[in-house]
Amino acid sequence: MADTEKVKSVADINAETQRIGQRVWDQMERRTPSIFDRRWWDDRILSWAMSDESVKVQMFRFVDVLPMLKTHEQITQHLQEYFDDVRRFLPWAARIGLDISRPNTVMGRIVAVNARSNARNMAQRFIAGSNVDEVLQSVSKLRKQGFAFTLDLLGEAVISEPEAEAYQEQYLDLINGLGPHVNAWSENMQIDTDQYGPIPRMQFSVKLSSLYSQFKSVDPQGTAEGVKERLRPILRAAREQDAYIHVDMESYATKDLTLEIFKDVFMEDEFRDFPDVGIVIQAYLPEAEQDLQGLLEWVRERGTPIWVRLVKGAYWDYETVHAKAAGWPVPVYRQKWQSDENFERQTRFLFEHYDELRPQIASHNLRSLSHAIAVAKHLDVPNSAWEIQMLYGMGGEMAQIFEEMGYRVRVYTPFGELIPGMAYLVRRLLENTSNDSFLRQSFREHVSIEDLLMSPTEVGQKTPPPAEEPVPAFVNEPHSDFSDKTVRAAMQEALDDVEAQLGREYSLVINGRAIDSNKTITSRNPSKKSQIVGRVASASPDHATEAISAARRGFKSWSRTDPEHRAEYLELVAREMRERKYELAAWEVYECGKPWAEADADVAEAIDFCMYYAMQMREMAKPRNVDVPGEENEYFYRPRGVAVVIAPWNFPLAILTGMTAAALVTGNTVVMKPAEQSPVIAAKLMQIFQDIGLPDGVVHYLPGIGEEVGPELVGSPEVDLIAFTGSRTVGLGIYEQAAQTDPRQENIKHVIAELGGKNAIIIDSDADLDEAVTGVIQSAFGYSGQKCSACSRAIVLDDVYDAFLERLVTATESLKVGPANDPGTSVGPVIDQEAFNRIRETIDSEKETEDEDQELALAGDDGPGKKEGYYIGPHIFSNVNPSSTLAQDEIFGPVLAVIKAKDMDEAFDIANGTEFALTGGMFSRSPKNLLRARQEFQVGNLYLNRNCTGALVDRQPFGGYKMSGLGSKAGGPDYLLQFLIPVNITENTLRRGFAPPSEDDEPATTDTE
Repeated sequence: MADTEKVKSVADINAETQRIGQRVWDQMERRTPSIFDRRWWDDRILSWAMSDESVKVQMFRFVDVLPMLKTHEQITQHLQEYFDDVRRFLPWAARIGLDISRPNTVMGRIVAVNARSNARNMAQRFIAGSNVDEVLQSVSKLRKQGFAFTLDLLGEAVISEPEAEAYQEQYLDLINGLGPHVNAWSENMQIDTDQYGPIPRMQFSVKLSSLYSQFKSVDPQGTAEGVKERLRPILRAAREQDAYIHVDMESYATKDLTLEIFKDVFMEDEFRDFPDVGIVIQAYLPEAEQDLQGLLEWVRERGTPIWVRLVKGAYWDYETVHAKAAGWPVPVYRQKWQSDENFERQTRFLFEHYDELRPQIASHNLRSLSHAIAVAKHLDVPNSAWEIQMLYGMGGEMAQIFEEMGYRVRVYTPFGELIPGMAYLVRRLLENTSNDSFLRQSFREHVSIEDLLMSPTEVGQKTPPPAEEPVPAFVNEPHSDFSDKTVRAAMQEALDDVEAQLGREYSLVINGRAIDSNKTITSRNPSKKSQIVGRVASASPDHATEAISAARRGFKSWSRTDPEHRAEYLELVAREMRERKYELAAWEVYECGKPWAEADADVAEAIDFCMYYAMQMREMAKPRNVDVPGEENEYFYRPRGVAVVIAPWNFPLAILTGMTAAALVTGNTVVMKPAEQSPVIAAKLMQIFQDIGLPDGVVHYLPGIGEEVGPELVGSPEVDLIAFTGSRTVGLGIYEQAAQTDPRQENIKHVIAELGGKNAIIIDSDADLDEAVTGVIQSAFGYSGQKCSACSRAIVLDDVYDAFLERLVTATESLKVGPANDPGTSVGPVIDQEAFNRIRETIDSEKETEDEDQELALAGDDGPGKKEGYYIGPHIFSNVNPSSTLAQDEIFGPVLAVIKAKDMDEAFDIANGTEFALTGGMFSRSPKNLLRARQEFQVGNLYLNRNCTGALVDRQPFGGYKMSGLGSKAGGPDYLLQFLIPVNITENTLRRGFAPPSEDDEPATTDTE
């Protein structure tokens, strides 16, 4: 089409859009609900909620938590907690109700009953029913109004295989239960046929992530197999009952995999000719156009058309916040007019190819729907060849008008239990009350019809671009996005390359020279213990002495190196790590059994430490001056001297790099003693230090057996500082030995020690169990529980104990135990034979406990088994005594103790009732209890409504107290102070009554002037 014709076409379509929109608007103005209509009162409530943003937030938070509130007292308490701060914005009746209602009072009971009743009534507006009979009644009513339907199952998030099976069964039951009734309806040509003939009356929308609890973009093959196994029976039932199946689209992270699975299953011989299927495309994604183009090419190869539901997208806030927090590009358009413009572009694309990609235009925006009708007319697309889709309970008047105009209108109809469906209700309410919502603008704020029907391009011309967001001084290294196939391919390539390098030999490095020894440490792959990762020279006490002496000699010049130059060295290390990110992660997979995401995160944290400490040192290098007339005072820092860094194996690169980088940038020289289980990764770090040109004598690589070299490293009089991360027993031994003063030493040794934890997560009675179960599983069994921050105690309030435990066990049982190099693995091996034996002995001992109440709720499958690697499946013990060994001692493995608490007072007593104070967590939707956690939970890092692992540099400086450490915080603003000595210099500048002027002084004058 020539440019002039294209412009005319756009102008003609826009003019037609305006005419259609005005016509629909005029009819809608005459159809507003009356005061006797329930929806009129619902709309008044929504209008009130929209009047103030803070009220809206609290209202929706209350609706979200309501399903978990079992008693009138709980409801009244939450109403008080949620609305107390915003009471001045409430209607007078609501304020009076809050003022006079209290838990355990008659008024409190009345308020609670009304709150639950109103929420239930509101939910019934948006949710069609909870069983076949109720759903049949609702869809029959829709049909009488002239609407078609598509059903979507609501409920809890699917976090276990039994829940995924139940999701599948509900669809099978509904298909088979509704089929005979729906197919017996008398024909309605407008909604039951298209240009070719009959179309299915029964339509169902399915979320693929709900068909397989281990749906992971990092594991496309395993995920696809799990999804297809449950999707195929649904498709067979649909064909038997003449039903249509639509695949819903969810978060951006699952988009590509969802499209891939959709294409794969419908290219199978059994389903290749099935035309009654479709998928969603989200227009708020700039990628929508390429996704549609890809679907078009695939359909042509398939030979059978599909339907495409075009939507704006329901996860804008989530996608924006999640991407920013992860440091990834925001995948959605930043402004609404851009999404609207893309929606119109893709609408035209669908209509241009309507015989292959059959359009379903899903929106409540009058402009968007009017534009679709105008495009269809312009391209001569028959009315029966496409349809309008709208949400159940929303925009009813508009839907009725389009039906009367002769268009097929299909209502997206959620069904399921009303209480679990509350999350869906909240999303619908948010859509109804968002600032950019068409319904809000048209019915609540009296925006003119001219503005509402303005083209997105015109809106964009009048809309200022989004404000530039301030760039923080420090930005965390983004974790790799394994939903991106190019990232997965890069990681797999690195794994293949590293596997070819396994078994090599590595020397000590002292003063820049490679040194061999007569002993070696053999590093084995925990996932496959027959596989040798490398053979590393093992240092002797003499080697330790040599390394310390070399570090002492190197200290003089290094300590005098400009801090700016020292910071630049760290940035060079970070740059090198970025370039080798997948390679370094692959070494961690093989040497330490870290699954893909865990290994990747460890490398990112190592980069963060380098960049953050470089930034911090630049600031700390600026002297603090406090001058007065005749006196100058300068406060600055000097390095301590020789630092010994003793690192653990569980974060083999991050912690070793972090402690070493902190020592180096502050001007200390370092002897690195890595864990015996991870010497090869440490050798790679040493190689990086050499590659960037760090001077000889500044860092020394000294792998060895702790019992052999440890006494010399800790006891040497030439060592000034010891940075240690590891077990409490070893750490306290280091602290004790360092305190013994050798007459030859010049400094009192300084010890930095992080010693582990016995971390707890409290589950409140109002907690979101979807999030709580997932958070505890991630915290307890991520990296097989081998993190000092891991959750080893779940303290659950009595009210939700049974429900939580049941879901926890079934969800944990669904985790895949396997080798770390398998991207589908959730729980890999433990680190070595010693750890395997120790954890097994603990489990066996607890099985034989004399405590009659304690039970082994889950003995997880060991996956490949101990013959291949050091595999121990997740274990959950229930009804654990808070004072028992299981609840008090650090196990450092995939073992979780679940403890019951009668109330929140007891929960905090249990949580604080150990020798440790490292990390803790709490899942609660009570502002009062969350505040109590902030004040009473004795931990160095407290996590509210999220997992208690995964601290990031600068965001969550990490470290604990009591027997968890000395209180220093790695990755925090005061960590480098541990490696420095503060010095103050004062100079008297007064000489015989004369002092040099300061920079702020005015020039002196004399009488002669």
